[in-house]
Amino acid sequence: MFDWNDLKAFLAVARGGSTLAASKALGVNQTTVARRIESLENDLGFKLFERGQTGSRVTEAGQSLIAEAENVERAAIRFANHAASQMRGVSGALRLTTNELVANTMVIPALGAFRQIHPDVQVDLVITDRSLDLASGEADLAIRTSQSLATSDLVARKICDHDMALYCSRDYAGRRGVPASTSELVNHDLIDVSVEMGEVAAATWMMRHSGGKLPITRCNSMGSMVHAVKAGLGIGALPCTIGDLDHDLLRCSETIEEARATSWIVTRGELKDTPRVRAFIDFMAPHLQQEIRKVEERGRARIAADAAVVVPFPTRTGS
Repeated sequence: MFDWNDLKAFLAVARGGSTLAASKALGVNQTTVARRIESLENDLGFKLFERGQTGSRVTEAGQSLIAEAENVERAAIRFANHAASQMRGVSGALRLTTNELVANTMVIPALGAFRQIHPDVQVDLVITDRSLDLASGEADLAIRTSQSLATSDLVARKICDHDMALYCSRDYAGRRGVPASTSELVNHDLIDVSVEMGEVAAATWMMRHSGGKLPITRCNSMGSMVHAVKAGLGIGALPCTIGDLDHDLLRCSETIEEARATSWIVTRGELKDTPRVRAFIDFMAPHLQQEIRKVEERGRARIAADAAVVVPFPTRTGS
């Protein structure tokens, strides 16, 4: 195996025509260049240069190796550039999994700003309501929203808390009215979640206060829940950051305190300090926190404006 520094000296002398010119190009002394050329010739078993008073002339054998040495040089430059970009955290691919609602409302709108800072980080989205197994490598990161995270070796960074409430469409309210209390839920069409979504505390709360009434339908994703409520099928539990901003929806209840959920960015311990993963987490968490605060402010203003249409009923325990 040849020393790359010996090959650099060989190319520098071949290009400069002398060990003096090569030493200036490489930023080392002339003796070092001569020693490296001698070391490479000893390893190869033949002369690379004919030395004369006017400089060093490449031998025929040496000339035949220049192209291959240049290939090695280009590969070394590519390697160094890639390593440098990894250290800067601006290169490589990562797989992020989350559900469709979070992807469409939170992640995708933020990717443009992320790519302006880190244009060489490729973010591949794996959109599913199934909780992929990060530990087995099904994805590198996940944005997960739940009331708590299961105990594991995964590393999590909190993004924000999410309030949940009950909503219906304006069309539904025009046809059926809106409940004035939990006791009136029994008189309304209710939209529940299916087992594939796991535990959604707000939906559980609604069905617990429904007087034993069965739902008219169940949705297996929060995205489909939003569409079902907007379509006027009935009353459903939605994140306030979604429901409060949608002019087609009316808030039926106050926020359900016991159903508050939290969003985290989650990854494996061995990946958390990988430059591209660290860059994504360090950008996305504060960016989403800022955007969600703006959404909450706009949502509160819209709900206040809707107060003349419907007053959300209280959700305190025992109500």
